Amino acid sequence: MNLNIANTAPAPGESRLDPGQLAEKILAGHRITESEALGILATPDSATMPLICAAGILRRQHFGNTVKVNYLVNLKSGLCPEDCTYCSQRLGSTAEILKYTWLKPDEAVAQAGFGIAGGASRVCMVASGKGPTDRDVDRVATMVEQLKDEHPQVEVCACLGILKDGQAARLKDAGADAYNHNLNTSESLYPEICTSHSYQDRVKTVEQAQSAGLSSCSGLIVGLGETPEQLVEAIFALRDLGSESIPVNFLMPFDGTPMQGTWLLTPMACLRILALVRMACPDKELRIAGGREMHLRSLQSTALEAANSIFLGDYLTSEGQGAAKDLQMIADAGFVVLGQESSSPSEVARRLQDAAHAAPPAPAEEERAGGCGSGCGTGCAPAQSGAAGCGAAAGREPVLRRRGAGTMEGPNA
Repeated sequence: MNLNIANTAPAPGESRLDPGQLAEKILAGHRITESEALGILATPDSATMPLICAAGILRRQHFGNTVKVNYLVNLKSGLCPEDCTYCSQRLGSTAEILKYTWLKPDEAVAQAGFGIAGGASRVCMVASGKGPTDRDVDRVATMVEQLKDEHPQVEVCACLGILKDGQAARLKDAGADAYNHNLNTSESLYPEICTSHSYQDRVKTVEQAQSAGLSSCSGLIVGLGETPEQLVEAIFALRDLGSESIPVNFLMPFDGTPMQGTWLLTPMACLRILALVRMACPDKELRIAGGREMHLRSLQSTALEAANSIFLGDYLTSEGQGAAKDLQMIADAGFVVLGQESSSPSEVARRLQDAAHAAPPAPAEEERAGGCGSGCGTGCAPAQSGAAGCGAAAGREPVLRRRGAGTMEGPNA
């Protein structure tokens, strides 16, 4: 059974899951079973909206009508020796992405500031590679300390790959709040998507972060060719691991990677997956992450009935929906940004636009040096080291981050 197949009505004599009753059982303390989880994934398209409404009961019980806004800063892009089949930064990838080494601390903190201005209450500081050296950890610790000095109210999550002993504690001492390391998929499928490290390496890193007192952030990439059983296996593993924040990424099949041309998801299938994660982990932060724009499409705001968290703006090597458009989407769906409950997300978006329009125009020679990109709807943007996001100086809709932030490269086309 593939996740991309549109589900139909049950066969004669086959019972259909009652999502409302299941949600009430979960509220009373029930942990869903494998059979119930598979039933959720087998929900017909025609019954998927009631399923999302049932997941929404759990979401609102634990998170009300708030949406947590997260913001990515790509500290180091590409140049990764790992062979993960889905990744544009993998060894041997010919995907057209920016490649650069470490941002300077001032550049990284400046970039984080633009996400915070857009309502982000968590900044995710990410670097490519198998795992950091102790020197790398010290470098990131300096960034974390500086960011916390300037924005003490903001959570900081580091994502640096597989950790060695003592590195999680160093990040915790610097002020980091969380560590992200996704399981990505089930243990049974893992050897098919990566051979340069193991599934257990990932589990161990999450456990190291937890032991150091960091909040664990670990999630999924769906659409890799997993069966429903393998998807349930992966979600239950996250539940058993105690992941406090679960980002769900939808495969972006970059050209130049082994997964190029892999399109196995429909918007309705994505909604069912999010509903399953919510019902399996009712009180955990559930984030719709990379690929939401291309796979959920017009149902992104509907997905917020199950999920309570998003990334704002762009991702690590791909452009996301416009930051202001994200905030407007949150407002249109009747939600408010966590930590800014007294302000409408529409008002936050308007302030961002006003700030962009008030920015001085870039010199003509810098504009010519920049590339063009559709991230956040800006079109062309100046390429300046440490620039305030692509397009912010162009006097158009603000972009909080461009791929290659802090480098002399323009954003990807």
